[in-house]
Amino acid sequence: MNDYLENIKVCRQHKADWIIKRNLRKESLEDWLEEAQAHGDGEFPREGKEVYRGATWREREGKLYRVVFEVIRRTIHADGQKLLVPEIEVNTWWTSLRLPSGKFATNATMLSLGLVAYNVLRLCGQGALREQRRLPAEERAPLKKKVFRRRLRSVIQDLMYLAAQLVRHANRWQIVFWSNSPWGATWHNLYARFTGAPRMESG
Repeated sequence: MNDYLENIKVCRQHKADWIIKRNLRKESLEDWLEEAQAHGDGEFPREGKEVYRGATWREREGKLYRVVFEVIRRTIHADGQKLLVPEIEVNTWWTSLRLPSGKFATNATMLSLGLVAYNVLRLCGQGALREQRRLPAEERAPLKKKVFRRRLRSVIQDLMYLAAQLVRHANRWQIVFWSNSPWGATWHNLYARFTGAPRMESG
């Protein structure tokens, strides 16, 4: 069995998605170009360069696997040199990820937003660890062990899923947590650090 199938099996066992670079081996570049032109989204960034991106399926050991591709055809180099024989570049990946649109530009936007969300969650996780160390011992959230980097799932569960109430007091909107919320103090300090807002008291 090929390595990529072993990797896919491991990912499935752990219920994880995958993106695995494919080895084209003896696959025809011309065949990929023809398929990309027929089923992919085409872009023409400059004269003499065509770029096609999209997705297709390949059968392996009786199962269908999704493949995303990027195929580039060049007839003129970026410096203006014309080619007697077109250059074809093919990049393909095995993947289980589903994107929301058939349009490349829409998917690129969604991935960019996902990147922002990922980085914000990572900042929140690391910032929460620093805020924890600054709090008095009685206000710190209970952590089973000392950690130096928080998993995104833990950040979401501890800081994003906090039960809270939005209240208006003295012509100001405030977020009020349960008074015994273990992550309330950390959340308040982290929010103040990112926004410059005054620390809000738990209710």
